[in-house]
Amino acid sequence: MTMLAKPLISVVIPAYNYAPILARAVDSVLAQLDSQCELIVINDGSTDATPAVLEDLLQRHPQQFRVVNKANGGLASVRNRGIREAQGDYLVFLDADDEMAPGALVLLQEHITQQPSTRMVIGGHISVSPEGKRREHQPGTLSESPLERLRAYLLDKRLTLSNGACAMHREVFARGDYPEAFRSAEDIPVFAQALANYPCTLLEQPLALIHKHDDSLRHQFSHAKAGGLALVDEVFAPQRLGVQFQALKPEFYVQRCLSLFRSAYLAGDVAAAKSYFTAAVKADW
Repeated sequence: MTMLAKPLISVVIPAYNYAPILARAVDSVLAQLDSQCELIVINDGSTDATPAVLEDLLQRHPQQFRVVNKANGGLASVRNRGIREAQGDYLVFLDADDEMAPGALVLLQEHITQQPSTRMVIGGHISVSPEGKRREHQPGTLSESPLERLRAYLLDKRLTLSNGACAMHREVFARGDYPEAFRSAEDIPVFAQALANYPCTLLEQPLALIHKHDDSLRHQFSHAKAGGLALVDEVFAPQRLGVQFQALKPEFYVQRCLSLFRSAYLAGDVAAAKSYFTAAVKADW
């Protein structure tokens, strides 16, 4: 396959200890690569058989994609490395346990050609349950008002964004990259700054198959608790969101408190659940 010096789209797959299913994600992209697109897989210091899986894939698909190896640093650090490594103007971050929907790259190319000013393309996705049941999700409606777009995403949950099912222009990251201090929800500040500050468009066809997992509630909460309420300040950092968006911060703070309360309660951490609920009530009775 002959690749252009500067592709339009770079697909980045962060890989950390997903050896049994990593090939599924890689193959879903390789099946539709053309001269307008590149694939980069970044191994985030995996301790399982991920390096061997990648070596096998490289032998089966020589010169069709790149592998970058780095010390373990978490998902945000991998995505930031992907921004630096990617040659394309638009980046798609596909999780290693998900799949790119058939025909997604052609759909993205056609959409970007028709709407070259877009800086974030928000696509639909198909969720796949552990039992294999599929359900198609559309992203929702997209307001012309940046403030209303941000409200729809952060507060009203009327706008759904999923990694793997959206493409962001590299200009978006000029305001801030993925915050590496967070091990969960690290994409919220980036999605928020894109919606608030750049032209965004909808592509309702599914771009990714998002596989749902039965991760333990305690494991999920441990990552969320580590970031805690600091996420609010990160989302509303001045370089990410200007003064016209700061009015949404108090409501987002309360919503974050209640989200952490729910996660703590379900994980059995009663003390943390009480503290988050108390913080929410103090902020907004």
